[in-house]
Amino acid sequence: MAGLKILNPLVKQWADNLLFWGYNIHMMKRIISLSFLISTLVLTAFHSFAQAPASTPASPLQETEGSMEDAQIKIVYSSPAVKGRVIWDGLVPYNKVWRTGANEATTFETDQDIYLQSGEVLPAGKYALFTIPGESEWTWIFNAEWSQWGAFKYNEEKDVIRIKATPEASPVFYERMTFLIEDNVISLNWENLRIKIE
Repeated sequence: MAGLKILNPLVKQWADNLLFWGYNIHMMKRIISLSFLISTLVLTAFHSFAQAPASTPASPLQETEGSMEDAQIKIVYSSPAVKGRVIWDGLVPYNKVWRTGANEATTFETDQDIYLQSGEVLPAGKYALFTIPGESEWTWIFNAEWSQWGAFKYNEEKDVIRIKATPEASPVFYERMTFLIEDNVISLNWENLRIKIE
C-alpha cells in the first residue's frame, strides 16, 4: 500500500506534466497559425499597394518627334485636357505669353537649321516654345532660356525668333493638347483649333 501511495503522486505529476505540455503545444500551434495569417494579410496588402497603378497626372508629359526636311525635331510638353472648359480666351487668355502647355515651358529642339516658308531661319538648338494666342493671329516664340517653369520668368530679350501664324479650325476635336509633325509641318492642336508652322 505504501508503494501505491508513492506511485500515485508520481502518476499524477506525470499526467499533469502531459496536460501542461499538451496545452502549451496546442497554444503554440494556434499562435503560429495566427502569426502566419497576419503575415499573409500584411504581405497581400503591401503587394496590392505596390501594384496599384499610379494616378495619371492632370497634364502628362508628352514627346513628339519628327522631321522638317533634314532637321530632326523633338518637342517635349505637358498636355492639358479640355475637361469641358472654355480654352481660348478662357483658360488660355488672348494676347498674353503662354507656356504652350502646362507645368514647365514646352521645349523645342532641332539638330539643324530650319528654313521656313516665311523666309525666316530657326538656328539649330534647343528652345523654350512660347506662344501668344489671338483670335485671328498667333505668335510662335522660340526663346533661348529653354529650362524654366511656365512663362513666369519669360524674358523677351532672349527671343531668338518670332513667327506669325493664322489659327484654323481643326478637322477633329482634341481633348488633350497635342503637337504633330507631319509632311514638313509642325502643328499645335487643342480643342477645335490648329496652329501651324511650315
